[in-house]
Amino acid sequence: MSKKQALRDRRGWKGFIIVFFAILLILSMLLSIRFGSVNIPLSDILATFTGGIQSDFQNIIWNIRVPRTFVAVLVGANLAVAGVLLQGIMKNPLADPYIIGVSSGAGLAGMIVLILYPHLPHLLTPVAFIGATIVAFTVYALAWEKGIAPTRIILAGVAISAFLGSGISALMVFYSDRVQGTIDFMVGGLSARSWPQVEIILPYSIIGIILAIIGIRKMNLLMLGDRTAKSLGARVEWIRFSMTAVATLLAASAVSVVGLLGFVGLIVPHTARLIVGNDYRVLLPASIFLGAAILTASDTVGRIVFAPIEIPVGVIMGALGAPFFLYLLRRKMI
Repeated sequence: MSKKQALRDRRGWKGFIIVFFAILLILSMLLSIRFGSVNIPLSDILATFTGGIQSDFQNIIWNIRVPRTFVAVLVGANLAVAGVLLQGIMKNPLADPYIIGVSSGAGLAGMIVLILYPHLPHLLTPVAFIGATIVAFTVYALAWEKGIAPTRIILAGVAISAFLGSGISALMVFYSDRVQGTIDFMVGGLSARSWPQVEIILPYSIIGIILAIIGIRKMNLLMLGDRTAKSLGARVEWIRFSMTAVATLLAASAVSVVGLLGFVGLIVPHTARLIVGNDYRVLLPASIFLGAAILTASDTVGRIVFAPIEIPVGVIMGALGAPFFLYLLRRKMI
């Protein structure tokens, strides 16, 4: 077999994987709409979507299940792309919005708005973005010592997360009479998420993912190393700055809608890399579909395992992500 034929076969295989992940996403969305505290027959779902016979479940489908599923898809895609970008920018396979403190920065900023200014919900995402951006560049600065030091990133991120966590705890102590509505935000959940949350996150998702796609070539250049990238004319520090801003925008928008949800940006990029490799032209779309599918499926599992009691999706992802993180540590990936 010639090299050209082998290259075509490899590209065909990677294209097949992306299509497979997209189909997996569609299936997870259908399962999310069908299963929950009330299981909806497929015939009623099809009738609702096709405008056929009026279904008794139509209100549940359109006003509860469909928007919740869309939120899960957008949040999963956002966190997955944020993880992919941060791992490439910081040269650390364990870089994740949650682990390095970006989500905590967005979470503390979001908690301030929810507790102190509950009458200004429209400020939640912009303020969360500011908090996430400050943390991201602080971690980046602390980890810089004649170049990026992967171990220092994790240590700086853990320290900053602990500090911000104490800030969140302090808010809950001083304003204990107002924290009831923030419990779901603290654990990361999709309960009661509907069309207003879709409207909040959708524009940020579109802008962030488009900017990430535009930056694919630049991210591939970073993989070659700073010296090689500079020799090819790349403005390395500008690439890092701009792609960090994109990652924090995506992470902050996700946190502002569902709260402190961890490990999506860790699990998804690694799984995608193992299957499709490191080329961002393939890795990015694969991560988008896989991240959306995993979070949507996890939310569905949380709804049906102990129904009618609902387990927040943040608990499910924590149960999956913590062992995965320890597995990566055992492989000495830092």
